[in-house]
Amino acid sequence: MSSRGCSPAKQTIMSEAVAAERQTGDLYRWYVLSILVVVYVFNFIDRSILGILLEPIKQELGASDTAMGFLGGIAFAAFYTVLGIPIARMADKGVRRNVIATCLAIWSIATALCGLAQNFVQLLFARMGVAVGEAGGSPPSHSMISDMFPADKRATALAIYALGIPIGSMIGNLGGGWINEFFDWRTAFFVVGLPGVALALFVRFTVREPARGVAEGIAVKQEAPPVMLVLKHLWSLKSFRYMSVAGSFHAFVGYGVALWIPAMFSRSHGMSTGEMGTALFYLGFASIAGTLLGGWLGDRYGAKDARWYMWIPGIATLAALPFSLFAYVWNEPYVALWGLVIPYLLGAYWLAPTFSMTQGLVGLRMRALASGILLFVINIFGMGIGPQFTGILSDVFQATTDLGADSLRWALVVSLVFNLFAAILYWFAARTLREDLEAAKALG
Repeated sequence: MSSRGCSPAKQTIMSEAVAAERQTGDLYRWYVLSILVVVYVFNFIDRSILGILLEPIKQELGASDTAMGFLGGIAFAAFYTVLGIPIARMADKGVRRNVIATCLAIWSIATALCGLAQNFVQLLFARMGVAVGEAGGSPPSHSMISDMFPADKRATALAIYALGIPIGSMIGNLGGGWINEFFDWRTAFFVVGLPGVALALFVRFTVREPARGVAEGIAVKQEAPPVMLVLKHLWSLKSFRYMSVAGSFHAFVGYGVALWIPAMFSRSHGMSTGEMGTALFYLGFASIAGTLLGGWLGDRYGAKDARWYMWIPGIATLAALPFSLFAYVWNEPYVALWGLVIPYLLGAYWLAPTFSMTQGLVGLRMRALASGILLFVINIFGMGIGPQFTGILSDVFQATTDLGADSLRWALVVSLVFNLFAAILYWFAARTLREDLEAAKALG
């Protein structure tokens, strides 16, 4: 894994390939970043639309909250996380652009197939297909972005990429909510799924694969190291262990909220899918601001002390907790929605710093795989268990208490304790981050 002793054939400083890549200038790299953002928008439209459609789907198919939590949690996360690592390995060894285009086509077709489901099992298999495709979205994208943007601008670039999460969620909530109002939930899946096939062709034929290491001025020739070697390296770093588990706790709450918040406002406040889709669309602007601020603040203060890359997510996560509690328990729906503005803003701060630091902790031929490993840790617990936990707890509260329709509201309240754990773990990650980043420079 070390670059010491590498021959000129293995690693050439400012080689002709790197020089040629740099001559393309800033305009092209921003073009590629823009395309990757659009791909990520489609990723989260197709992923998040289930939340706004959950209540009508549940009513038509006669499913329980536990079953719907399984559909949006473990069933999706099992394929998304497990396949993410071999697909990331493929991206480290091959052409990342082609991996992205192929996976985009797969998840788009699978999303459209959700609209054909006639029962819960058929919908379950279609959502698994979405997970298979989406597993190949972020790892190769993170790797490409890291090769185009230097370390002191990387968190900002990855924050811009991460805008796909709030923008995709906004479009999925608004479009899915109102298409369901005017047509039905099946039509919503068709409308958001099929355009992704055309986008996949656009990516394949308009995006050029960047030279690996161009941002560092290094052209890397060596082969990607074995999966277990990269995994062993990452897990040996205390900073990575703490921040990846912190991210998984954060995702535990975030994915649970994303799936269940429309249903909670429907049951506790009587809001329709169209009303809730519109409200979540506007809340998405807070997430956009938070995503950008997290990356920008990380780069601004992290340039002086890298520990700020972890301190900023920890402080933001802790500060958001009382506002989330208020929003879940307040009985006036529109006041409760206003209360969600701060959690949607601060809850997005963690994304760019966490992914940026992961890229900085590994060698150039490890980046896609490192992202895949991080996503595995975050999502196997966060995406897999978070929605399922909330669904089960809601069913338990409904069966054992007199909460009735408010059982889901209090299940969301209980889940907030995991954000407290996340804030603490980010503080622990900061303690060794500088030393771990310095050691990673020898990896090449």
